[in-house]
Amino acid sequence: MPAKFKMSKKGVGELLRSPMIQAEMERRARVIESVAVSIAPVGAGAWDPHPGHYKGSFEVSSTARGGRRRDRATATVRNTAYYARWVEYGTERVRAHHVLLRAAQAGGRG
Repeated sequence: MPAKFKMSKKGVGELLRSPMIQAEMERRARVIESVAVSIAPVGAGAWDPHPGHYKGSFEVSSTARGGRRRDRATATVRNTAYYARWVEYGTERVRAHHVLLRAAQAGGRG
């Protein structure tokens, strides 16, 4: 006789907010952070007044109440350098490096 399964929406919600899932989301975010740090551009010479500042400004945060509906564990990787968006997306004078995009594509499954 085949096994039967009845899904519990409450149970799935509890699972998605569980410490186990939050820990896994944070682990994946740490992998992405590690890749981002390894590929982050570092300026040199007189044109970069803060060489290495962008590379050293990555951070990870996690919560059990994340997502659009605040109903699941999430983790976030971000860069706190004031110019991080310009490194990621570029400007008319600086090419886009897409550091976080490339890190998420390369490291999210690690």
